[in-house]
Amino acid sequence: MKPLGRVIKGACTLWIGLIAAGGVCQLPAQPAPLPRTNHLTLEEALRLALTHHPSLKAAAARMAAAAGRAEQAGRWSNPELEIRTEEWAVSRGRGFADAEQTVGIAQTLPYPGKKSLDKQLGGVAVQLAEVEQRLRRTEIVREVKAAFYRVLVMERVVEVSTQRVALAESFALTARRRVEAGAATAQEQLRAEVQLEQARTESDEWLREKEISRQSLALMLGQPELKDAALIGALAEAPPPRWPEAETEAWLERHPSVMAAQAALVQARLAHRRARLETYPDLKVSLAGGRRGETDEGIIALGFSLPLPLLDRGQGRQRESLAQVHQAEAELHLVQQQLRQEWIRARKRYQTAAIQVGRYREQLLPKAEEALHLVQQGFEEGKFTFMDLLDTQRTAAETRLAYWQKVLELHLAQAELEALLRPETPGLTSPH
Repeated sequence: MKPLGRVIKGACTLWIGLIAAGGVCQLPAQPAPLPRTNHLTLEEALRLALTHHPSLKAAAARMAAAAGRAEQAGRWSNPELEIRTEEWAVSRGRGFADAEQTVGIAQTLPYPGKKSLDKQLGGVAVQLAEVEQRLRRTEIVREVKAAFYRVLVMERVVEVSTQRVALAESFALTARRRVEAGAATAQEQLRAEVQLEQARTESDEWLREKEISRQSLALMLGQPELKDAALIGALAEAPPPRWPEAETEAWLERHPSVMAAQAALVQARLAHRRARLETYPDLKVSLAGGRRGETDEGIIALGFSLPLPLLDRGQGRQRESLAQVHQAEAELHLVQQQLRQEWIRARKRYQTAAIQVGRYREQLLPKAEEALHLVQQGFEEGKFTFMDLLDTQRTAAETRLAYWQKVLELHLAQAELEALLRPETPGLTSPH
């Protein structure tokens, strides 16, 4: 019993040390230096994503297209060249030589205010494209942060699950030796082997999740070759920040989604003003000069053309544009409400996760450590069975894994808060 007890004591001491190490949720801030191409910080990941992500390239192209349309909207239509031949005699006289011949140009003059509104609409379209690009950047930053944190946590989870497998192997070996020595029944060995297989299965699953997380992050950065890069970063805990409500409102009003809805509302109002001017027709002016064939006299022709708004006065377009204004107003209010709801949920999610992480760190992990130590000591003294030791070890391992899941939840909530209040920032800090 005593030699086996020493083996189990060594294994349990190792496990207790691992649990105690989890008492501080802090990864090494700066691991050993690695080649430049084999490590990745959060800041570098964000830079790569914002440089190579295809959706941002598409957004930049849309913004350039909007700028081109805005430039074109400020230009007048080209003048028209008019060549006329009138009173061409076909039965008597000299034919074409006796005809009245003129050459001139015609220009459409937009009704006052139309081109100005066209230019304003073009400018707002550029602003809308810029804000939408900012919104997409904010979303990408949030996604990259979440993916980066997930990989960091998965690495820790795989570490814990690997250590659990090693400990389960030592317990299975101990159980087999106890059975061979006649100190235990085959039931102990079977239960130890079952727990070993369960630990191996869970370790394989966590390893698969880690590889998937790494590949997802690398693809998000547009750099598939970085799937094996070592991540450098910290998963430090912090108490839930207290965000002043007044400052929170100001931050939410500057959120890209709100700014996009505001730009869409301005665009709809300008479009409605432009539709109201469609009732007023554009004037077409023409000026031509030439000669009268019979007398060879020089002549000048001045003409005006004006569409008569009798059959189509644009009432349908005006009603449509007014309805679009009301739609844009409602969508702006909807975006503001949704953003506030997201803020409330994200803040509550972060606060809850921070409390849970603190509870695991300050209560559950120390209790799991103490329970494992007491059961191990009691087993050596004959107070607990080998089955009690196995069950306590499994509970400690599950507590450790659950702890890292809560750490991941904390940092996912952190990334969501940052996307709402501090877009494109690498970490969450207190506003004070």
